[in-house]
Amino acid sequence: MPLVQIDLDRSLAERLGEQISDGIHQALVDGLGMDPTDKFQIFRTHAPGEIVFDPGYNGVDRRQLVSIQILMVHMYDVTTKYAMFDQIAKRLEEIGIRPDDLLISIVENGFEDWYAGKSRS
Repeated sequence: MPLVQIDLDRSLAERLGEQISDGIHQALVDGLGMDPTDKFQIFRTHAPGEIVFDPGYNGVDRRQLVSIQILMVHMYDVTTKYAMFDQIAKRLEEIGIRPDDLLISIVENGFEDWYAGKSRS
């Protein structure tokens, strides 16, 4: 059950929020083989100046940062993670978000670190 947290400019969320949500979700389904009903996302929108970044870090032409942090169970190999990154970038580019504007990170933990409304006993 990945938990996806998306930080982005408020105006971008207002224009494309639903499409961003759907694109990221479908990328996780396609890239990780995730269950399509497993959709948990938190959007955090920001006013101008609240997202600070270096526009040229790592040789990238970054204009409007969209930060995507994915909290998930440690169970995927590097190749699978890279496929997921590529799927996210591809799907968001289809709706007009440049891959150079994305910062995607994964935070991993174990199954024992989750509670999703169902008793473990």
